[in-house]
Amino acid sequence: MKINYILYLVLLSSLSLLSCKKDFLNQTNPNAIASSDYFESPNDVLLAVNGAYQALRNNNGMAEGSGLYSEERSDNTGRNDNQSNGGEPFQFNNFSILPTNSFLQSHWNALYSIVNAANFAIEGAESVTFSDQNLKNQYEAEAKFIRAITYFDLVRKWGAVPLVDKPVSSIEEAMAKNYRVSMDSVYSLIVSDLQYTINSSLPNIQSSTGIGHASKAAACGYLGKVYLTMASTLSADKKTENLINAKTYLEQSYAMRKFGTLSEIPYASVFDVNQKTTNAELLFQIEYKQGDQNYASSIAANNQAKGETINSLKNATGIGGNVCHDLVNDYELNDIRKAFSIKFASNVSVNDYFITKFRDTSSAAGTNGYGGNDWILLRYADVILMLAEVNNDLNNSDVAISYLDQVRTRAGLPSYEQSILSQDYGTKYPSLKLAILHERRAELAFENQRLYDLLRNFTPTEFAAYFQSKKQADYGLAQLANCGTKDYYYPIPFNDNKLNPTGLYQNPGY
Repeated sequence: MKINYILYLVLLSSLSLLSCKKDFLNQTNPNAIASSDYFESPNDVLLAVNGAYQALRNNNGMAEGSGLYSEERSDNTGRNDNQSNGGEPFQFNNFSILPTNSFLQSHWNALYSIVNAANFAIEGAESVTFSDQNLKNQYEAEAKFIRAITYFDLVRKWGAVPLVDKPVSSIEEAMAKNYRVSMDSVYSLIVSDLQYTINSSLPNIQSSTGIGHASKAAACGYLGKVYLTMASTLSADKKTENLINAKTYLEQSYAMRKFGTLSEIPYASVFDVNQKTTNAELLFQIEYKQGDQNYASSIAANNQAKGETINSLKNATGIGGNVCHDLVNDYELNDIRKAFSIKFASNVSVNDYFITKFRDTSSAAGTNGYGGNDWILLRYADVILMLAEVNNDLNNSDVAISYLDQVRTRAGLPSYEQSILSQDYGTKYPSLKLAILHERRAELAFENQRLYDLLRNFTPTEFAAYFQSKKQADYGLAQLANCGTKDYYYPIPFNDNKLNPTGLYQNPGY
């Protein structure tokens, strides 16, 4: 019997996540257990929720090593190596990706594994008797938050996708979900899950002991981004309604902050491993454990170029994190974010810019590079710039500029009104929309936000034209001319499409 490849893998991988310790950074890998036999107490639900958080740490999903699927698809990073791994990674920034790409399949698999891990935790919360209903509500809210942000990744990258809102526990159940549903249906689940989190017993902002867990402020920030994305990618007749909803939830998130203006928080401190549990800008992050061989971060060491020591004590042998010269040239003069985020390596085998945004040169991380960097999925600068974006879309330009300037001030840059008088700035960013998009690029570079910003701000035709208008010399070996309207979405992985060509129909152009 033919079965849906990914959903069956999801079933197996999610079952293996259920048995885990209270600290979700320290998991065992037990044999699979049927969910009907697993949930007996609230503690079992806690373990399942921890399993869902643990699933987030998969680098093929949304964790620190997932830049191939987003950042390298944008104009921020890429690679000039078109040979390694059969040239498959190069396909992402070369706009030549094939449905048979094994890395794409791994990304799809990982995201659905996260979804199903969250589904098991949700089922557990509903099947167990709780004496404390607030505790039940909290566990379910956390699992729904994880499911929502994962589906948000899926719908933005593939459009219509299979909607799996219950645990998959049999081949028959997998087959029953083996088809794409409308983007509206996917967004409906995302909105419902995030609204549940917002109305839950979770705190507005997590305390230092709750870092890495969902909160109401994070859910509001995500829901604002969801509505902002819906406004530009779904039915035009609901655009204004979606923009108003986006503004509402972004303002709610912003109102929960524990600081005044962004300038109170130095830019470098946002990425300081010693401040990751106390920095007021951070809203949601994936935790890593400094010095631990299994659960440490490797992003600092992996991005360090040969001959350099700025990121890590580990001896680097490669070229570090690749930076497109198009991004290097987009930073403004005296932008402190450029000096912190990238550096030129003069080593003869490199002679190029590499990423320095993520650093851990502590003795605890050591020469093995077992860093303590957490992977930030949402922070307040992102929320503030979305408030600028949504207010601009609603023709509240003065309010939009005030939010934009809050970010520019921290970056050591002049106000928008001053900058727009500059011929260079005015030529590059002739509209407030493009100025905000530029600011998001400089502020959030290498944080896997750029691709989504481009998809949200451009139609498929505009997306292709944007890349084709760039200077090829600033982009390396990847050919910008390859970019077309098909590249607005990824192809459905071949292994899934072939099992149900009608239900899991292929995206146009592949």
